[in-house]
Amino acid sequence: MHAKSSAVTAARTNPLAWVWEPRGLALWAAMAGFVLDSYDVLLYVFVVQALRAEFHWTAATAGLVSSATLITSALGGIGAGFLSDRIGRRRTLVLTILVYSVGSGGSALATGLVTLIFWRSIVGFGLGGEWSAGATLVAESWPPKHRAKAMALMQSGWALGYMLAAASTAFILPRFGWRVLFLTGLLPALLTIWIQRKVKEPPLWRKDRKERPAPSPWLDLFRPPLAKRTFLTTTLATCMLFGYWGLNTWLPGFLSAPRSQGSAGLNILQTSAWIFIMQFGTFLGYASFGWLADWWGRRPAFLVYVIIAAVLTPLYGLTPVWAGPSSELWLLALGPLVGFFGTGFFSLFGTMLAELYPTSIRGSAQGFVYNTARAASALAPFAIGAIADRRGLGYGLALNSAFLLIGAALIFTLPETRGTELE
Repeated sequence: MHAKSSAVTAARTNPLAWVWEPRGLALWAAMAGFVLDSYDVLLYVFVVQALRAEFHWTAATAGLVSSATLITSALGGIGAGFLSDRIGRRRTLVLTILVYSVGSGGSALATGLVTLIFWRSIVGFGLGGEWSAGATLVAESWPPKHRAKAMALMQSGWALGYMLAAASTAFILPRFGWRVLFLTGLLPALLTIWIQRKVKEPPLWRKDRKERPAPSPWLDLFRPPLAKRTFLTTTLATCMLFGYWGLNTWLPGFLSAPRSQGSAGLNILQTSAWIFIMQFGTFLGYASFGWLADWWGRRPAFLVYVIIAAVLTPLYGLTPVWAGPSSELWLLALGPLVGFFGTGFFSLFGTMLAELYPTSIRGSAQGFVYNTARAASALAPFAIGAIADRRGLGYGLALNSAFLLIGAALIFTLPETRGTELE
């Protein structure tokens, strides 16, 4: 009794005490996997200008590589979700980390567009799969009062990986070139050794597997009562991911391309520094969204973030146009805010999707909804690149605001899930 009382007292005096619970290993494993997932995926966006110069690509051609990564990430995510319902969340997480590590390291061997698309497609399989397995692992490991916060911390790993990629690029690219930079993407494979030894499957999944000889059929996602829910969540995620990839695929290029092309004209070190600062804002946006969503509700928190992001995105993209010589300072000031509001809301998906679907099909639902949306958003890098070839990257980035506003309206088609006990 005394031990229980002490634990309650500690939780009240330390609002972060929940992070260090034994179940926290699942969170740290998924978060570390997402950090390194982000790092491997985003290395390409940092070297895209170097690749364009070496292989003489247009912006639209360079966008095809990112589009290929997003398409295969959809396939990988759907497959990993299906697999995690059958062999477990942890095992699937380990497999996906190995896949994206091999793809990133292999990118160093690319000799042109076709070979780079091949290796970045392998990265995509791991990208989609890691999120599907990791998000489900975390969601099933935490009670309702902390679930959004735990998911937000996992999602914040993306910002940390972005910052790590920016720092690595600033150090490695000018000295050793893009091939060496891609080779560093092999390192995440070492994480799988620790996950395999230390992390356990969620008790909720183990209980479900004990009670059921097999998970629910995958096609239940498209039958009543889940069919409408699957359609609405997929549409919402598509709008959000289109806006995200449309902005972030071209963000380093926007910062580093010449002013004559409607961009910022920063050098490599400045570009990495500006992005690093923006991603610090992103990290805070992810984490704070979790606290707001657990306290205020999933839908209200999402709406506030998305509306503000829809205002900031075109303002940021057109900064070189309206700010002129002062654009560097304005980009530095606006960047953290764009990162905070423009990506923090993604913490919603791992949480709400888990609360909308039962354990027997939760992994499949997470995988299908989020990654089908990712496949649809594969058009974003190409579309923004095509606009950039005609009007400049700033105008292309501003277009993403429309998709954010559509998402703000769609959130009201889904129920509020705060306080939901997983079944």
